[in-house]
Amino acid sequence: MNTLQPQNVWKHFHSLTQIPRPSGCSKAIGDFLTHYGKSLGLETFQDEIGNVFIRKPASAGYENHAPVVLQAHMDMVPQKDADRVFDFEKDPIEAFVDGEWVRAKGTTLGADDGMGVAAAMAVLEDKTLKHPAIEAFFTVDEETGMYGAEALQPNVLRGKTLLNLDCETEGELYIGCAGGVDDTATFTYSPVPVSEGDVAVLISVSGLHGGHSGCDIHLQRANAIKLLFECLKEAVSEYEARLACVQGGSLRNSIPRDACALLTVPKEGKDELLELVDFYEDLFIKEYDGVEDNIHLTAKDFDINEVKGLMPEDTQDFLIHAITACPHGVYRMIPEIPDVVETSNNLAMVQTIEEENINKIVVSCLTRSSVESRKEELQEVIDSCFRLAGADVTFTGSYPGWKPNTNSRVLELMQDVYQKEFGKEARVITIHAGLECGIIGKNYPGMDMISFGPTIVHPHSPSEAVNIESVGKFYKLLIATLAGL
Repeated sequence: MNTLQPQNVWKHFHSLTQIPRPSGCSKAIGDFLTHYGKSLGLETFQDEIGNVFIRKPASAGYENHAPVVLQAHMDMVPQKDADRVFDFEKDPIEAFVDGEWVRAKGTTLGADDGMGVAAAMAVLEDKTLKHPAIEAFFTVDEETGMYGAEALQPNVLRGKTLLNLDCETEGELYIGCAGGVDDTATFTYSPVPVSEGDVAVLISVSGLHGGHSGCDIHLQRANAIKLLFECLKEAVSEYEARLACVQGGSLRNSIPRDACALLTVPKEGKDELLELVDFYEDLFIKEYDGVEDNIHLTAKDFDINEVKGLMPEDTQDFLIHAITACPHGVYRMIPEIPDVVETSNNLAMVQTIEEENINKIVVSCLTRSSVESRKEELQEVIDSCFRLAGADVTFTGSYPGWKPNTNSRVLELMQDVYQKEFGKEARVITIHAGLECGIIGKNYPGMDMISFGPTIVHPHSPSEAVNIESVGKFYKLLIATLAGL
């Protein structure tokens, strides 16, 4: 990877792959960037939450121009293939070149947003560039709630222009994004004993593409939790199956790729249950032909003696009905821009948590919208869905969208720069995914912001890959923009 061009960007990206940095584990990467800034002799500091700030003086002739903020997030989404043995808190990412792309062996690559961090590092160390004073601002825990951006204090940043380096299609300039909120529904119950003569079966859904719940939500990919519960509903209603526990998904901002449920069923009904599983696997393969190419719905024996207890029938039924009714996917497109999602929900996780005498089932969603009232409307739909099923529902981590500014000075400049550098127009769009620009803009009103990046496909999944050629174009646009500012 160190032989790829531009070499100064790729060498830094490679170094980032060697530092474990899943969301929530930011100390190592924060210390690394802090040491890096200080090794260059630049003003470098961290705030209380762990955000890193590095300031580089203006190049000759640019001293009287306003500072520019380069912003990227340090953390990455930890997702892996089911059969991949990997510890994101300890193991380095195994990246490799695959033709025109760089990928990782069975895990997310971390190009989101390692490429943004690497590009900023390259700018900081290059003494030949022309640029105003630069503030590199690296945030923590963007992927789990944008906590680093939320913790940014007023009056820390001096710049009036912010270049967010966290987008995933080269040639596109982003001037707006969706806001979001975390939805959590909790069922509480006391487990009941297993019926005598029953046997246990573990049903699993696997092999789905998954993906980014903002960028990929419009692709109509299968949701492993939804598929599992479609099968469970018939298993419970028609075959006397009982639900012991269920697990699915791993992150709010990833479309669930895997899910499983532990069931008991009367011994004489086991064969029929297995036939039902085969039926639904064939059905799902047909339904998602052309969208999913590796759907697996399987059932295998489980030791009945290892089943500690079952959900009461009313809890089981309420859960199944609520999951079945909960919206997932696109809720509304932007009327003025019909190819862009306005509002969506990702039914992201379901987890059984066993505690002493009391168990919980926690269902987690991420609701997004570029229109605050629409976000609240969909929140109310989800709230009603789970409250009618007897769950406690909470909403946390709400963050604002980023309202487009079509009169942006930096947008006008970058459109001109892109045309001159590449002989074609850049696309100017809003994005359904969340970006930190909305939160930063809340604390720094009047900040002129834009977001761009190289081409990254399938972020938030083990299929994540970054296009090599696009990295060179992304970096060329960045340094030309700095010179233009």
